[in-house]
Amino acid sequence: VGDRVMMLENTWYTVISPESCSSILWRSWEMKEKAAEELRLTSDHMFKFGLVDRIVPEPIGGAHWDYDQAAANLKSVLVETLQDLKQVPAEERVRQRITKFSKMGFWDELPA
Repeated sequence: VGDRVMMLENTWYTVISPESCSSILWRSWEMKEKAAEELRLTSDHMFKFGLVDRIVPEPIGGAHWDYDQAAANLKSVLVETLQDLKQVPAEERVRQRITKFSKMGFWDELPA
């Protein structure tokens, strides 16, 4: 339930689509590529930001080209992760989860 967050390598993790972001910021979908770049929504970015713990590799061409291989890749990662998590007591997993999610995001305090 959040002890580990995984992401397929070719997916996006975002709260808004690039098209919607572009329409809000530039009042047009014309800048959707710029919005996507600025949102930094790829698996590589999410991993670097610490928002996902692991990137699950996809078959050549993407998961939609080989469902069986994509499922096998995901199963392998899930089994390994569950085996690792079974070694950690429940109370410790909860503490680690709270610490992990408490560190996400940032804000700037305004001067008094």
